Amino acid sequence: MKSFATAAIIFISTYSGVDAFTATGKSPLVAAPVATRKEWTTGVEIELPDFDTLFDRVQTASPLAKHVMEGNSGGFESLAGSDSLKWKKLENNERKTVHRIDKLDSYQNIKTPLLRFRSSIKGPLIGERFSHFIMDLEERKKWDDACARNEEVHPIDDLDAVNTILGDEEKYGTCTRVGVGYTQTKQSIISPREQLIIGGMQEFQNGATMLWGTEMEEQHNYLLPEGQRHTRAKSHLFAATLAPTDVGFDVEYLLQMDVGGGVPNFLATPALVDAIKKLFDHTKRYFEGGEGSELDMHLKSLSSRGSDLEVLREIDEIEESFTVEMDFSKEAAHLHDDASLLPLFFTP
Repeated sequence: MKSFATAAIIFISTYSGVDAFTATGKSPLVAAPVATRKEWTTGVEIELPDFDTLFDRVQTASPLAKHVMEGNSGGFESLAGSDSLKWKKLENNERKTVHRIDKLDSYQNIKTPLLRFRSSIKGPLIGERFSHFIMDLEERKKWDDACARNEEVHPIDDLDAVNTILGDEEKYGTCTRVGVGYTQTKQSIISPREQLIIGGMQEFQNGATMLWGTEMEEQHNYLLPEGQRHTRAKSHLFAATLAPTDVGFDVEYLLQMDVGGGVPNFLATPALVDAIKKLFDHTKRYFEGGEGSELDMHLKSLSSRGSDLEVLREIDEIEESFTVEMDFSKEAAHLHDDASLLPLFFTP
């Protein structure tokens, strides 16, 4: 199986002591029931989150995710209806790469802010490439040097079984990657942090992609790799929904982080916002680079696999769904290339 682990953003915040994965948490409104526990890898049992609960939380906070999961096409301009949550608007400027940022002071009964970022990118929607920016260590170094270690510790290869558990393909899409990933931050003005997350990638018939992730609990520590232990970070909710538009794709990015260390939220939030802006600045440069760009080179390298029928099929899908300024007519976009969806850490 191609390399894969999970996606999330880690930041220094205040840990509330509330479990966010199974039904054993201190708050029943926060806990996500376990869907199934299975020996996905020989000798290793991994619990999957309850997908109904997880995706309900995502679409409640993300109108774009709800739009996609209801089978609709289009991006932000296609959204209808009012937001059910009382968001605080932090920024709103259509000329900026991240053109809107909203915040909830608490979500899921957790007193850690949930942040929502919106960005519109010109270029072909290739979910694997977006995840690569966040999750591949070498790619991340181009915009963030805080991550010390990224690795896939427990991939889940049996995607057919996972999709059977998911059940509703029209609503939840098809899970194309899932697994458990581990990340550790570098020593800085604070001590290193570590995180263990289960997450994955969903692809939808309307051309959209969703990345999701949630922190595993202390009871899952047997999944941690060997080595020195560090202060444990907690990711209560992470999701990134990418929806195709006439000129590219829109991204709605959710993040609710809760990490030991005692850094107050009023200090954490501005730094986190700055970090995510750098991610989207990198995304914009990559997808809008044009001929001779990294994306151009990546697609041309894949086009050499002309005998690969899956590559040829995906070229046709991209060409039919999107036309960009640079000529992609002879370039392959293999949506499931060797990308590892590893957690993203950011430290001030």
